[in-house]
Amino acid sequence: MSFKPIIIVSGEPYGIFNEIFLKVIKRYSFKKPLILIGSKKNLLKEAKKNKTKIKLNLLNIDKFNLKNLNKKKINLINVHLKSKKDVKKYIQNCFDIGLNLAKKHHGIGFINGPINKKTFLNFEHQGITEYLAKDLRCNNYAMLIYTKKIAVCPITTHLPLKKVYKSISKKKIVDKVKLINNFYKTKIKKTPKIAITGLNPHCESNEKTNEEKKYIIPAIKMLKKNKISIEGPFSADTIFIKNQIKKFDVIVGMYHDQVLGPIKALYNFEAINITLGLPFLRISPDHGPNQKKMYKNIFKIVLILD
Repeated sequence: MSFKPIIIVSGEPYGIFNEIFLKVIKRYSFKKPLILIGSKKNLLKEAKKNKTKIKLNLLNIDKFNLKNLNKKKINLINVHLKSKKDVKKYIQNCFDIGLNLAKKHHGIGFINGPINKKTFLNFEHQGITEYLAKDLRCNNYAMLIYTKKIAVCPITTHLPLKKVYKSISKKKIVDKVKLINNFYKTKIKKTPKIAITGLNPHCESNEKTNEEKKYIIPAIKMLKKNKISIEGPFSADTIFIKNQIKKFDVIVGMYHDQVLGPIKALYNFEAINITLGLPFLRISPDHGPNQKKMYKNIFKIVLILD
């Protein structure tokens, strides 16, 4: 087989990802083969609950060869899960296998299911986005929460609010917006119209200086000189109003909830999380593992984003 697969790490073993994965492959056909990295036992149990017949092509990671892939079956690298006490080690093993394959250019993209951050990251990393960036030694990356209608990107990712203002800089804004612009032009095949928010309420403060004047406005000026279509800074409390939002493809905010809160209010969980700046395209669902709903067979697949 000459074409490369999509590498999928199933993520949290006690969650809803297997249910969603099985329903997606049942409903949609894929041009590329899929490699799923996770527990065979959990996958088969989910298939039984869903009354879904699946065909597995078990792969030996020690003798991995792209020629052994089968497009008509689920290519599975089975990672054993002994008990709930071993969840952190299990997830680590899954990511290690997936990232090793990706680093060796054995895949065209990388997808991971959601994880329980307290179980896996244990406060060692802010989130999976940062975990992957550190593993891949990538300093310039961006978290794009994407839908076909609008996308958002926070300049700072999973930071406590008290640390946000210290983490904003002109360079960081410029670098992330350039990543977004390049992604849209190369992958979406369009020049994006980008809006950027301020940090402070109404883009102002009573102090002698503020982040808008110090970092954000100078960054906008530099980006415009680079022929990037960007406007702002806009007040974050009005940029998501209908008459405003329809003018743009991407809204860049200064911190996580400033832009993720509104997009989830507008589109629920229809968005996907795309990490820009890595050596390969990485995507994850924009929701958590929802461990309480495992094996319930209650989710419907309503939208697949191209």
